Amino acid sequence: MNSNTISYQLARGITLAILALVVCLTAATAHATPASTLPTAPVHRISTNGAAPAGGLTGPAELEAFLDDLLTRQLAERHIPGATVAVVQDGQLLFANGYGYANLDQRTPVVADHTLFRIGSVSKLFTWTAVLQLVEQGKLDLNADVNTYLADFQIPATYPAPITLTHLLTHTAGFEDWQLGITVSSAGGLLPLGTYLAREMPARVSPPGTVTAYSNYGATLAGYIVERVSGQPFEQYMQQHILQPLDMRHSTFAQQLPPDLAAQLAVSYAYDDTYHAKPFEYFQIAPAGGLSATATDIAQFMIAHLQNGRLGGSRILQAATVQDMHLQHFTNDPHVNGMTYGFAEMTLNGQRLLMHPGTTNDEVFSSLLALLPEHKVGLFVSYTRWPPPRSKKLEHCSPPRSR
Repeated sequence: MNSNTISYQLARGITLAILALVVCLTAATAHATPASTLPTAPVHRISTNGAAPAGGLTGPAELEAFLDDLLTRQLAERHIPGATVAVVQDGQLLFANGYGYANLDQRTPVVADHTLFRIGSVSKLFTWTAVLQLVEQGKLDLNADVNTYLADFQIPATYPAPITLTHLLTHTAGFEDWQLGITVSSAGGLLPLGTYLAREMPARVSPPGTVTAYSNYGATLAGYIVERVSGQPFEQYMQQHILQPLDMRHSTFAQQLPPDLAAQLAVSYAYDDTYHAKPFEYFQIAPAGGLSATATDIAQFMIAHLQNGRLGGSRILQAATVQDMHLQHFTNDPHVNGMTYGFAEMTLNGQRLLMHPGTTNDEVFSSLLALLPEHKVGLFVSYTRWPPPRSKKLEHCSPPRSR
């Protein structure tokens, strides 16, 4: 959730280490694999040098063995206490596992369907989904001046063109951005969203729609507009209209977690020859980074997006809306990847990915959500420390075989 540069480096590092493997697996038959309850993953070598087979993996068992080996190595080599991962394909949970410890002092293992991680800016994808729900209902217009939806403060007319929700969704509103003050150390320090946004309004430094400039403020403003237009507190709206329909029972935007979920939350750690537990931080910008969730709950969200807004009998968006959300809506140059409505585009091994990284602020969780819509594949991974550097192990991995 830090700068756009840090987020991109984070995303590419994890993606090259794990997601290329999933690209190799897209021809495999999907089936659900139960989440492990072991505190550390078993080490399974799948070749003598620890690399993926040059021809790609042949099924979920090899995926499990490879990820067990890779994640276990990462935790040991980079002094990361815990991690969680989920892979989905064709509407099903293909693989989920927890690695290491959620709490070192208590020796509590990470369990993929039980342990909550703080997913930072991956939370924005949920906020953008909420915005598009209200667009479908005719309550929001993507091309209207955002000031239309604000009463207690207004965005100044620094430039002739107004800022719209489209600009917020594509990070092209032109706000400057900063990290100071976006989290506080106690619940008592939290301000109502509207109060915070009015008090901490950044300068407009470029005309809207001209350049990508990552904005936590813009995403928080979008969440506040959801709150105003829906008539519900942001947290309540998200619970009722996204988390509950997707059966995400172990997830919440609440900054004061309910006692049962608080007991399941992983601890984040710094490391300098010894581990130091980082205190819980309260997100003033909850719509931009405040979701706590399990890997298997995030899997539900990925499946819904890969199935045009549907999960089982529930639907969070219409198919046409999801398809439009996943299209490119801005790029700084036609020759490079750009922004969809909320997702960043990335190309890996000739495959188009839709992704969003997330890091927390004083805590040091690091996460990534990535989708391969063409192959109905999604990956979520989260660490309790900032992740390992770029790995070259998988760069030889072949593109997926045709079905």
